[in-house]
Amino acid sequence: MKSSLIAAVIAASSIATFAGIVAAKDEAAKDALPPGSVSHAEGLEAWKRIEAVVTHPRCANCHVDAKAIPIWTPAGETKPRVHGMNIHGGESRIGAEAIRCSTCHMTSTQANDPAPEPPRAGIDWQLAPVDFIWFGKSGAEICAQLKDPKRNGGRDAVGLLNHLRHDASLSGFIPRGWEPGAGRTTPPGTFEDHVKDMALWGAAGQPCPN
Repeated sequence: MKSSLIAAVIAASSIATFAGIVAAKDEAAKDALPPGSVSHAEGLEAWKRIEAVVTHPRCANCHVDAKAIPIWTPAGETKPRVHGMNIHGGESRIGAEAIRCSTCHMTSTQANDPAPEPPRAGIDWQLAPVDFIWFGKSGAEICAQLKDPKRNGGRDAVGLLNHLRHDASLSGFIPRGWEPGAGRTTPPGTFEDHVKDMALWGAAGQPCPN
């Protein structure tokens, strides 16, 4: 009886996850603009706004190199620095080798509490994959990385929009960047502004600054 109940829960979860992925793809398809419908200049302007988001500490702090040392920007501060308490993500990128990220960063879809409570998200807290290093990179370097399917998880312009929408459907890290809890800085604009800029940038051919 117990095993049957567990199997039913897993099956329901899988169905819900699949439905979320399909819904995210549908939304991304609506977000996308026809290729070439946006000028190169407009695409570069959109990238400037995207760059201001992806280089913001709220987005870049977990996109660290293979040393897996998280960066943080404590409440009341604007500059990033090495995470306190000697936290280390390890090869697992979730801190499994020492102290798991989930020890403090709970998985929850509830609104983030004001600082100093640690931010949380609807998915398990973790560092970004080591291939997706952003912290310390220039905007031009991140731009080249984001448009390269070999370095962005195999995504084209629409795939990047789908990534945003799928993460949002899970109350993931990306939309939470604008809702980290009172007392913490946020990237410019809103999550929806970011989606629109990504659509503009994609339609312009994903131009990057020189």
